[in-house]
Amino acid sequence: MLGPNYTLVSEFILVGFSTFPHLQLIFFLLFLLMYLFTLLGNLLIMATIWRERSLHTPMYLFLCALSISEILYTLAIIPRMLADLLSTHRSITFLACGNQMFFSFTFGFTHSFLLTVMGYDRYVAICHPLRYNVLMSPHACACLVAWSWVGGCVMGLVVTMAIFHLTFCGPNEVHHFFCHVPPLLKLACGEDVPVVAKGVGLVCITALLGCFLLILLSYTFIVAAILRISSAEGRHKAFSTCASHLTVVIVHYGFASVIYLKPKGPQSLEGDTLMGFTYTVLTPFLSPIIFSLRNKELKVTMKKTVLSKLFPQNS
Repeated sequence: MLGPNYTLVSEFILVGFSTFPHLQLIFFLLFLLMYLFTLLGNLLIMATIWRERSLHTPMYLFLCALSISEILYTLAIIPRMLADLLSTHRSITFLACGNQMFFSFTFGFTHSFLLTVMGYDRYVAICHPLRYNVLMSPHACACLVAWSWVGGCVMGLVVTMAIFHLTFCGPNEVHHFFCHVPPLLKLACGEDVPVVAKGVGLVCITALLGCFLLILLSYTFIVAAILRISSAEGRHKAFSTCASHLTVVIVHYGFASVIYLKPKGPQSLEGDTLMGFTYTVLTPFLSPIIFSLRNKELKVTMKKTVLSKLFPQNS
């Protein structure tokens, strides 16, 4: 039970990268460049898909929705992190911290759900090509995207409400560069903290693991269907349509597992901060690169789009 003289926390201090005082300017320039590249890469993908009618297919429309969720996810975290790297006053209000957590979890889980939907799209395209136009009709695609966003909002709301219904009455230094669950749980007090920690962890791991298993199931059927194709050229063509998505899934869940499934034990605060960077900055940075380089049709169309803008007289 809490004593009568405790003081409720009204704001938090984001410690972030202040533990690396001599590297903050380097971190700022590096993260700024990566963030701008992430924004430009995703905007270019969206503009290319919007401009080229041949790309108005479910696979590329899902990719466009994925780019939107990625832009919003990074927008919820990185601008604040960049500002804190140049500031000595790193406080964030209780309400702003709650908003940041809600939006980061909403867009983060929306991203995971969209990757799952894209895996299902590839499964239908390769395993049921004759029924593809029926199963992946415009209405069905719109519903899948809408439910991905609804699922992300529900996850964000559940996690944020669970965390911010706790009482924060001790130190207010968050040893991270944004309002993330584990460092905030360390600042909470009361008898409900262990229960909330286990509940939030179970919900997040179940959602991520469920998405991953559905993607794994899709690719099990996809690989089985590809192996039944007689020609090597046909197998290569079928697999090439999945290569970019599969690569992004490996990167996404690889870094997510490092964050959420790491074994408990004594770890440095600096190590936790750097691991958080891999998931919040590095993964969104790599995603448009992977889709641009591994998807031949998108890569060719993007080159045509860029060249037509730079040299309109030759287009």
